[in-house]
Amino acid sequence: MPHQPQLAESDSTEATEATEVTPEGQPTEAPAPTKRRRTRRIVLITLLVLALLGAGGAVAAGLYVRSVEGGIERVEAFDEVPAESRPVKVAQDAKNILVLGSDTRDPANTSGSRSDTIILAHLPKDRSSAQLVSIPRDTWVNVPKSKDGKHGGRNAKINAGYAWGGLPLMVQTVEKFTGVRIDHVAIVDFAGFKEIVDALGGVQITVEESFTSTHSLLPGGRREFTKGRQTMDGAKALDYARERFAFKDGDFARIRHQQQVIRAILDKAASGGTLANPARLNSFVKASADAVSVDKTMSMLDLAMELRHLRSNNLTFVTSPTQGTGQVGDESVVFARTDEAKKFYDAVRRDAVPEILRAAK
Repeated sequence: MPHQPQLAESDSTEATEATEVTPEGQPTEAPAPTKRRRTRRIVLITLLVLALLGAGGAVAAGLYVRSVEGGIERVEAFDEVPAESRPVKVAQDAKNILVLGSDTRDPANTSGSRSDTIILAHLPKDRSSAQLVSIPRDTWVNVPKSKDGKHGGRNAKINAGYAWGGLPLMVQTVEKFTGVRIDHVAIVDFAGFKEIVDALGGVQITVEESFTSTHSLLPGGRREFTKGRQTMDGAKALDYARERFAFKDGDFARIRHQQQVIRAILDKAASGGTLANPARLNSFVKASADAVSVDKTMSMLDLAMELRHLRSNNLTFVTSPTQGTGQVGDESVVFARTDEAKKFYDAVRRDAVPEILRAAK
């Protein structure tokens, strides 16, 4: 059944929980994550903060970003990536940022090293927009060998790259799958998400259908969601964005919801009410800075200036081309639609934004 890349809001393919195993089929211990690596799926907070700060006075915003930037944790993402394995950079002025999130507080998640959300954020050379490509975590790909040689070198779910070799192997795995050279890596801490939304005074979300979350932060672990537009505080938005078991299309419903929340956060952060309220603005920025970690080469100040005009209507959410789910042994996986994916990611490599946008319709 042909499937074109499309807005994630319309994707209805089912995905299941990923499992990391050794080549012999045994569970494997992943590198112990740091506090900041316990990341959250609401994955564009870094870019949202940068866009917001860039909207103010250039000098004041620059000084403020520089002070905040000094407190943001830096992670090593590229030193262990073999130079000979990396794709050639085609569009020199465009940027591609790998954004990762992981729900370590999800009761169904037994490994803190799992990357539950994988987004390739493409920033065109003119920085007038951003295309966010969601890659299903269960996508069946070839994972390169880990540095210690104990894992990889075979096909597996794409998020096994992070479990088997941390950020460097995850970068290698995504680059090999897409053919797109990654310029930067950003991760967002799950624990900081609630504070980010609360610092904004809540966000407006339209719930498509009523459902019950069975993995809620509420006592008893259940929360009822009613169809319609509503204001969500941090805890409610977090429950909304993390739920997958209540939907037939599982992880893909979760992708749609997390993208809704990303838009809502950006709209609220860029609103006059936030910009004109110094206390709220400061709380939002501080909460965001506490939640994010970025690679050692990313300049928050430079990116803030580049993205100062970015708003939610400039974002396009795209799902990596897939042909649905299937079984490999006892694992439920998502199969990429290889030919379409190759053409799509070639457009990303070339910074051919019109082609990317046509694929998203």
